[in-house]
Amino acid sequence: MENTALYNMTALLALVPAAIAGFRRNAARDLLFWSLTGVALAGPLAWSAVLLSGAWRTGFSSTLWITITASMAFYLLISAMVRETWRLAPLLMPYLILMGIVAAIWSQAPERPMSGQAPIAWIEAHIIFSVLTYALLTLGAVSGAAVFLQERAMKSRRPNRLTMLLPSVAAAEIMQVRLLIATECVLGLGLATGMASQYFETGDLFIFSHKILLSVIAFAVIGTLLFVHYRIGVGGRRASRYALIAYLMVTLGYPGVKFVTDVLIG
Repeated sequence: MENTALYNMTALLALVPAAIAGFRRNAARDLLFWSLTGVALAGPLAWSAVLLSGAWRTGFSSTLWITITASMAFYLLISAMVRETWRLAPLLMPYLILMGIVAAIWSQAPERPMSGQAPIAWIEAHIIFSVLTYALLTLGAVSGAAVFLQERAMKSRRPNRLTMLLPSVAAAEIMQVRLLIATECVLGLGLATGMASQYFETGDLFIFSHKILLSVIAFAVIGTLLFVHYRIGVGGRRASRYALIAYLMVTLGYPGVKFVTDVLIG
C-alpha cells in the first residue's frame, strides 16, 4: 500500500511542473517545454509500466493512469507535428492532474478480473483501442474547450490571461476536427473488436449495456458532427459543444462504468 501511494504521488507530481510552465508569461515551444513535458510523460508512463508488469489491470485507478499516459504521449507527439498544439497545456495539464488525483484517491479500490471466452488477442486489441479512443478524444475535447473559450472572449471583446495563452480559434478548430476524425476511426475499431469479443463469448454480435450504448452514441455524435462540418461548415462553439458531449458519453461508458463497478459497487 505504501509503495502504491508513493508511485501515485510521484506520477502526480511529475505532471505539476509542466502545468505551471503552461501559464508562464513568455511560454514557448522551447527546451523548457520539451523537458517538462517529457517529465510529465515519464512519471505516469513509469507507473503504468509497473501496473501492467504482471497482467492487464482493469481497475478504475489503473484505467485513469493508463489514459493519462496515452493522453500525454499523444500530446507530446502532436505538439512536435502541429505547431500550436503545445498551447493546449493550460487546459490539458490541470485536467490530467485532476484525473491523477482521482486515480490516487481510489487506488485501493478492488479490481474485477478480466473474464470471458474470447481469444486474448481480441480482448487486448479492444482494450488498446478503448484507451487510444479516450486519449484522442480527451485532446479533441480540450481543443473544443479552447475554441469555446476563445470565441466567447472574442464575442465579449474581453480576452483574458488564459485565452491569450491558448491556440487561436482557427488552429484549435483544425486540431479538434483532426482529432475527432482519428477518434472516430479508432472508436470504430474498438466497437468492432468489442463486437467480435462479444460474439466469441455469447454468439451474439451486439448486446446492449451501458458501455456499449454510450460508445455507440459517442460514435454517432462524432460522425454526425464531422458530416455536418464538411457538408455545411459548422464549427466554432457549436462544434465544440458536440465534441464535449461525445467526450461525456465516452467518459461515462469507459472510466464511468469502471467507477460504478469497482468503487461504488466494489
